[in-house]
Amino acid sequence: MKAIFIAYNQAYGEEVVDLLEERGQRGFTQWVDIMGRGGARGEPHYGNHAWPTQNYAVLTVVNDDEKADELMEALRERDAMYPELGLRAFLWTVDKMV
Repeated sequence: MKAIFIAYNQAYGEEVVDLLEERGQRGFTQWVDIMGRGGARGEPHYGNHAWPTQNYAVLTVVNDDEKADELMEALRERDAMYPELGLRAFLWTVDKMV
């Protein structure tokens, strides 16, 4: 079982959630209007007058490891389409879940 945490520019809107749903991944938790800045080249997303954009984030737990890999690849492809927006996804192993 894997968890995928996805942080992305608000300009993606519902595209990330749609991507999950199109691939049969139903469950997720989404946070909106969060602040952040990329580690290497990313511009700040602070929601203020100087840096007006913000980020969204999604956490989803995937029961099938192969499906998790497929989702990561789809997210990688989406990021490659719009690299200036910023999309990061992190894949973690889930040892236990209640």
